[in-house]
Amino acid sequence: MHSPEKIRNIAIIAHIDHGKTTMLDAVLKQSNVFRDNEKTAERMMDSHDQEKERGITIYAKHTSIDYGDYKINIIDTPGHADFSGEVERILGMVNSVLLLVDAQEGPMPQTRFVLSKSLQKGLKPIVVINKIDRPHADPDRVLNLTFDLFAELGATDDQLDFRFCYASGLSGFALKNIDDPRIDMKPLFDLIVEAVPAPPGRLEDPFLMQVATVGYDEFLGRLACGRILNGSIKKGDTVIQVTDKEQRWKITKIQGWLGIQKIEIEEAGCGDIVGIFGVPEIMIGDTLCSSEKIMRLPPIILEEPTVSIDIMVNNSPFVGNDGQHITMNKLRERLLQEKKANISLRIEEAGSDAITVSGRGELHLSVLVETMRREGYEMTLSKPRVIMKEEKGQKLEPVERVHIEVPSNYSGAVIEEMSRRKGEMQALDTNEHGLAHIEFLVPTRGLMGYRSKFLTMTRGLGVLTSIFERFEPFKGPIPGRAKGVAIAASDGRSNGYGCFNLQERTTLFVSPGDEVYEGMVVGENTRDNDLVVNVTKAKQLTNVRSSGNDENIILTPPRKFTLEQAIDYIEDDEQIEVTPSFIRMRKRHLKEGDRKRKN
Repeated sequence: MHSPEKIRNIAIIAHIDHGKTTMLDAVLKQSNVFRDNEKTAERMMDSHDQEKERGITIYAKHTSIDYGDYKINIIDTPGHADFSGEVERILGMVNSVLLLVDAQEGPMPQTRFVLSKSLQKGLKPIVVINKIDRPHADPDRVLNLTFDLFAELGATDDQLDFRFCYASGLSGFALKNIDDPRIDMKPLFDLIVEAVPAPPGRLEDPFLMQVATVGYDEFLGRLACGRILNGSIKKGDTVIQVTDKEQRWKITKIQGWLGIQKIEIEEAGCGDIVGIFGVPEIMIGDTLCSSEKIMRLPPIILEEPTVSIDIMVNNSPFVGNDGQHITMNKLRERLLQEKKANISLRIEEAGSDAITVSGRGELHLSVLVETMRREGYEMTLSKPRVIMKEEKGQKLEPVERVHIEVPSNYSGAVIEEMSRRKGEMQALDTNEHGLAHIEFLVPTRGLMGYRSKFLTMTRGLGVLTSIFERFEPFKGPIPGRAKGVAIAASDGRSNGYGCFNLQERTTLFVSPGDEVYEGMVVGENTRDNDLVVNVTKAKQLTNVRSSGNDENIILTPPRKFTLEQAIDYIEDDEQIEVTPSFIRMRKRHLKEGDRKRKN
């Protein structure tokens, strides 16, 4: 067990793609936590399948390395604002943050969010200017921009006097001065040991810890993670969980980290970041303490969710063709298990046939649904709804701060579309490369369904990031999707002839040979009304017209949707059928007669 003076706790924060996870790879490789012959993956910390595919960090990860006689605990934080709940709690566990900034791009919108939270908590960040071996890197300019950002976010004089170094996570070196020889990461390790304050607290005092994150293990139950604020703890000790009441529990296992391996430790002391098993119903913010001195720490406030979605049983004609788990009981069981491990999602029953899941954004919700479909679940999703609040008789809705970076010739179209969606422009700035930086305050409702349109509108050259800002009075109606959809008229397989006849007036979502059913959305109409179409129509053959001597038909490839794009696309009277292999959009009422009656 290390004494508190020899422990350094730090979190890595950065914009998406500025290289946090790659930087950690280099740190881990050089800290000798691997045997020489051990195979290491790229972006080792992103262990979850979707993190690897999307190339983003979703869950905060712990790692710890020994450097000389010091122990450095490092936490990799998610960069996306949808996982902001994770970020806030992690900052409570560490004594400084490592702010990674790309030496070419400079500080980005997402950096602001985490940085401002760190500064408010009184932490003194260390700035690492990363990727300095990129061809257009300009570290001096980026350092000045970072200083300006600190000042803009209201940093104190002490915080403005931040320590910094240069690095390349990919090549695995860090430099104190830009002209130093490029050898290894040692300058970064030295800087962490020098500049990060040791965790406060005393080993002699009674045990005290506040739970910052919660995990779940099928065999051992709830896992409570946090930094030990005072004292020490051994396996088998009795602790008191202080909430509105006090309960005694026996610690069954203490988990630490070495590199990326989870290890069991017999004893941990003040300043250590550990996981503790043995307290079954532990929640974020609960206090664990020794019976010698019982105290309750102020609770951690969890951010409120802003978007909710209904998850229902799959009731399409294809139910059970693809997944193993299709009943409401299976869905309920799986979502209740998620509720134990993932506190930032709110999961509630909505009547007997639906469960409402609320989170911080569409990405937050789609990560859960994507995980479930990979586990063999089938389900139906509603269109996401924004969560409104009532205050003093006034209806309030969530508003987001949106940063858009786009070539200036597209900025007019973006501004026009944003104002149609009740966005208010806050800032506009065009740099010498013809890139416009625009900032808006937009209701969350206005952003729904906009991302895919934005990418099409800017030919994929635009970057859009949004962060929840506050609740504001309701802004009035926002126009929905401009075009209607094409709906299949009957069950069967679509074929080339049927698709060919439709492609002039619709953009198709299905290919020849795909199975369709009545009421399924198979394309987008060019006009604003819905159209019932027959994609299964085959060519009638007679003895005069044989099948062989016809002209060749040329089909445009269909438009395929990812889960997020589908969630973005549908309207109120539509749903998404999600199975392990398929994402299909459909009308809520499959029969045309039922739809007409409803209207």
